[in-house]
Amino acid sequence: MQENYLAKWLNNELPEEEVAQFKESKEYASYKKLRDVTDRLTAPEFDMDKAWNNLNNRKSLQESKVIKLNPFKKYLSIAAAVVLVFTASYFYYANLNEKVYTQYAERAEVVLPDASEIQLNAGSKISYSKKKWDSKRDVALDGEAFFKVAKGKRFTVTTDNGTVTVLGTQFNVENRKDYFEVACYEGLVSVQHNNEEIKLPAGNALIVVKGEMRTMEIPKNGEPSWLSNESSFKSIPLKFVLDEFKRQFNMEISTQNIDTDQLFTGSFSNTDRDLALKSISAPSQIKFKLEGKTVLFYAEAP
Repeated sequence: MQENYLAKWLNNELPEEEVAQFKESKEYASYKKLRDVTDRLTAPEFDMDKAWNNLNNRKSLQESKVIKLNPFKKYLSIAAAVVLVFTASYFYYANLNEKVYTQYAERAEVVLPDASEIQLNAGSKISYSKKKWDSKRDVALDGEAFFKVAKGKRFTVTTDNGTVTVLGTQFNVENRKDYFEVACYEGLVSVQHNNEEIKLPAGNALIVVKGEMRTMEIPKNGEPSWLSNESSFKSIPLKFVLDEFKRQFNMEISTQNIDTDQLFTGSFSNTDRDLALKSISAPSQIKFKLEGKTVLFYAEAP
């Protein structure tokens, strides 16, 4: 029998007399069932060369006993291995979390499977399981997002600074390095931070800066200022204000002779760069120098 006998049959290239002869063989039923399964299988893109290289590398590290197979059994084993690879890849990709990213100077809106809505601020990302959403409404957040949660089962926002749990409400979460803020605009929010649970009714916010926690009042039934293209701060270290400017305008920031721990209260426009620079520098009594995509904030020596 020719070495490419199976390949010709799979490609419908065998002469009719050879097809008839093949159908009389005991291996035909197994081959036909295998081809029917592979015809129905839909798989994502897969790097077959890489998979075979990995398989050959593992094979070279093991001592194998060589068993001579007849042609039909030989190709059946190979085809079964290919089906196994495709099937594993299909289920792997089907269970991957949905992920949404925003770059600097970019925002995004996400509608979840239950019609809950997420507004994602610049330089942020979320992930969630679309497949398991009905049983587990859980969103992982790195950055800042505003949530409008449809009523239903428990809804959880997981961050590396703490966990926020609600049933149906509107709230904002910001999770940055050394900065964590949860603001409740409607309903009730439960926040787990450092093994402590804090209940936030509408009109209240929790802020944690470098491990120091405080609460403050905010407008009820409102929304975070960044949704209106403005970044607002109340007694927040200047460092975090400059970081937010960097995210909103995608610019490089440097400082000279400035105490970035000084507290800043104020706001700046997220759409007008020059106005934003003035809004930051004037209250802080500092100056700035703009060169292309780089801004130097500095204070003159006394």
